[in-house]
Amino acid sequence: MKLRHYWLLAILLPCLAVAGSDDAGPFKAGEDYDVLAKPIPTESGDKVEVLELFWYGCPHCYKLEPHLEHWEANMPENTMYRRLPAVFRPPWLIHAKAFYAAEAMGVLDKMHKPLFDALHAQKRDIYDEKSIIKFVAELGIDSEQFAKTYRSFAVQTKANRAKQMTGRYRIRGVPAIIINGKYRTGTAKAKGEERLIQVINALVAKENGK
Repeated sequence: MKLRHYWLLAILLPCLAVAGSDDAGPFKAGEDYDVLAKPIPTESGDKVEVLELFWYGCPHCYKLEPHLEHWEANMPENTMYRRLPAVFRPPWLIHAKAFYAAEAMGVLDKMHKPLFDALHAQKRDIYDEKSIIKFVAELGIDSEQFAKTYRSFAVQTKANRAKQMTGRYRIRGVPAIIINGKYRTGTAKAKGEERLIQVINALVAKENGK
């Protein structure tokens, strides 16, 4: 009888180890973050990629922004942070194209936070092409060049790809954070902005083998 128990234990122990292998420190897979069924290739090379999917019109993304800014300034070594504008509906595509147009012109830093502030702190209605172009002109950005870039094939292609990737990551809302193409979390899943940063750091450490 004892031999049978030892035999069962020998079989079950490896299974238990595998079951817990997706946890990251005190944070649990399925509770604080999800493990993607199939890893998605990253753009970070040998570094651990932390990808934020967001929408300028999302109040939760706006609330998270200062936390991510602080995290980015102090992020762990061997880590790359990048943003991906999520696209679920037509207004989201407008903002995705604005993001990529500003990025292509090298003025994303000049537009990113002011657009968030305008939409949320100032409650402005900037949800179509005309209002976007008018807004960037207020920031001192060349509006003619911006409009041309915004309507370009390259920007449209990037925005369409952002829509495709939004689906591939199987997110239900924003903000969503993808760590190294393997793990998905967000403020709702991690239960708050500060705890989300802790989950991100734990998963980055896990990917770095620490």
